[in-house]
Amino acid sequence: MTIRNRIALQFSLIVASILIAFSVLIYFVSDTYRREEFYERLKNKGRTTVRFLVEVNEVDQKLLKIIDRNTLTALFNEKVLVFDARNRLIYSSVDDQVIHYNARLLDDVRQQKEIETYSNDNELIGLLYQQNGRDLVVLASAYDQFGRSKMENLRLTLGWGLLGGLSITIGLGIFFAGQSLRPISRINEQVSAITARNLRQRLDEGNRQDEIARLAINFNDVLQRLEQAFEQQRNFVSHASHELRTPLAALKSEIQLGLRRPLTVPEHEEVLVNLLSDTDRLISLTNSLLFLARTLESIQGVPFQPVRTDDVVFLAKDELLSAKPTYRIEIDYENIPQGETETLVNGNEGLLKQVMLNLFDNACKYSADHTAQVRISTDTQVCRIAVHDHGIGISDEDRQHIFESFYRAPNAMIYDGFGIGLSICARIVDLHQGTLSVESQPNIGSTFTVSLPHV
Repeated sequence: MTIRNRIALQFSLIVASILIAFSVLIYFVSDTYRREEFYERLKNKGRTTVRFLVEVNEVDQKLLKIIDRNTLTALFNEKVLVFDARNRLIYSSVDDQVIHYNARLLDDVRQQKEIETYSNDNELIGLLYQQNGRDLVVLASAYDQFGRSKMENLRLTLGWGLLGGLSITIGLGIFFAGQSLRPISRINEQVSAITARNLRQRLDEGNRQDEIARLAINFNDVLQRLEQAFEQQRNFVSHASHELRTPLAALKSEIQLGLRRPLTVPEHEEVLVNLLSDTDRLISLTNSLLFLARTLESIQGVPFQPVRTDDVVFLAKDELLSAKPTYRIEIDYENIPQGETETLVNGNEGLLKQVMLNLFDNACKYSADHTAQVRISTDTQVCRIAVHDHGIGISDEDRQHIFESFYRAPNAMIYDGFGIGLSICARIVDLHQGTLSVESQPNIGSTFTVSLPHV
């Protein structure tokens, strides 16, 4: 069942329930009013009859019967019976018809003084009349022909009205449900037209206020992130292919040079040294590409646990200095931690160490004195690690692109590197819900600051 039909059905059921309840209420209120009105007329008829019979001496039973038959207010199938204290019938308004009763009914009238009940299809009223020490029981019965005819007409009116109302409700429900869901149909058409080749296409966001507009806005946000992911993948493949081509071409050239003519032992050694250098560069590039691909994966696959940032800083320092002894890394605290938890963050130690290694390596590599100055500071919300150098610096224009994969500033081209390290750092810090900022001036130096929230 489509959403339109489901909405129309639910709307119709709700309205039908309201109409049925309203119709039933009207009918029963009207029937109750009819019955009470008719019983009141029977009471008046019974009281009038017994008063004529008891209080007016000039009126005997024969004259009273004539009056009952010819009164203008006579009811259809009207019958009035009067009983004395011994349950003997002392008056009957008709001779050819009887009211079905029993002694128990007369006793109940004497106890309750007034009873409303039925005699077959007729309404029946029982009254206790007390006058001059006499206790008389009056039973008056009649058929409410006019009232029941009105109730029959009311049933027909309510029935046809209910049927017509339901028909109109179903039709309008289907129409308005279709009108309300038309924007969703347009969204479905637009979504169906979006493929991997036209991810730049966006949905119509309408008035940007109602729920359907919010759906379109959220879907456009998803498309934006999806487009960025596709763009990242395309850039990764393109740049990786370009970066891998250079060391592979160098390897091929060295091999072709070695095969072109017989070489002496020193020449063989020189070729092998060149091959080893190109191979090391290729391995380094491959490792960087693999690590970059890993940072593109979801955070769901990365195990996080409480980590001391100062421990990570010292581990990265020891690892980098063991590989490059000529580097110098100076570590200091801006404010001494008062407890062990002040430098504690929720993260992955291996990834955070990779961030520190990349930042320390860049600071030393691009500085003439190969020195990186590291400052650790904490407050109530975050822990900060600032890495400062006196190197070549970064211009304002280049600073906007340094965290893009494979981007290298013009003044850094003479140094070894692939333009991957800072993009890896930015993604890892983002995975840890932290921030990576930079302050730099050309030929003066740079300061990269990592801010990570506390556990």
